[in-house]
Amino acid sequence: MIKVLLVDDHTILREGIRLLLGREGDVEIVGEAEDGIQAMELVEDLHPDVVIMDISMERMGGLEATKEITQAFPGIRVVILTMHDNEEYLVGALKAGASGYVLKEAAATDLANAIRTADRGDVYLYPTVARKLVADYVKRVSSPRGIGETLTTREREVLKLVAEGYTNKEIAGLLGISIKTVENHRANIMRKLDLHDRTDLARYAVRIGLVDA
Repeated sequence: MIKVLLVDDHTILREGIRLLLGREGDVEIVGEAEDGIQAMELVEDLHPDVVIMDISMERMGGLEATKEITQAFPGIRVVILTMHDNEEYLVGALKAGASGYVLKEAAATDLANAIRTADRGDVYLYPTVARKLVADYVKRVSSPRGIGETLTTREREVLKLVAEGYTNKEIAGLLGISIKTVENHRANIMRKLDLHDRTDLARYAVRIGLVDA
């Protein structure tokens, strides 16, 4: 039997998952947690094989909890179960050590397959997010210039600060340059990378590892 810990802040959703996975003959739900902190405590007590982890939770979110669990207990696998199909969350989950990424819209068979795949030591990605990851990789490797050649050192600094939520005025103060210079750097970054707004810049910064999700 594969021992599973459910981590989600919605009781109804946990009950639904428990019922669905109860039909699988090789999966046993050994515990439930409503946030990352409680999950850490139960992992120590229950030693599950696989943790099903939501991302958006109070006190400690799923990505932070995943990182803590996979570092403290290398033999325990974490499968992210979330409503977020954004690339930045997917990349953040993989960086945190997750062994699976499944959307909540998925069928019970997808989640069960993800659990079995993670338990074997492999990685399971829900098809739609896997396609996004592959498409992004192909786009990056087919680019004639890498990120290091595309942006200057100053532009990388501006991109990082924009992604972290700083305003043009704040960036100017931090870097000791004028607001107009910051605006010019932002315009150059968006032109070089073919991006169109702050959200695009933030997502790109996450993908290349300048900032965390």
